[in-house]
Amino acid sequence: HKRRLIQPAFAKLAASRLKPGGLLQLATDWAPYAVHMLEVLNAEPMLRNEAADGGFVPRPATRLRTKFEQRGERLGHAVFDLAYRRV
Repeated sequence: HKRRLIQPAFAKLAASRLKPGGLLQLATDWAPYAVHMLEVLNAEPMLRNEAADGGFVPRPATRLRTKFEQRGERLGHAVFDLAYRRV
């Protein structure tokens, strides 16, 4: 868990580097990490979750499928997309 990129300090740093209105997009096929990312990023006051319900967003059509994502899907993993706008 300590090696996870999405931690409160990183969320604060990333948000501080985005221009107002800038978009941070993330995806993972690991459900526990997806929930962790959601909790950490929803707690960052400089970021607003783009999902109307404060959860996950649909997969953006512009996001390419990586070999890791394809492997995860073959293994039956769901893919979780998140999008946050800098306020």
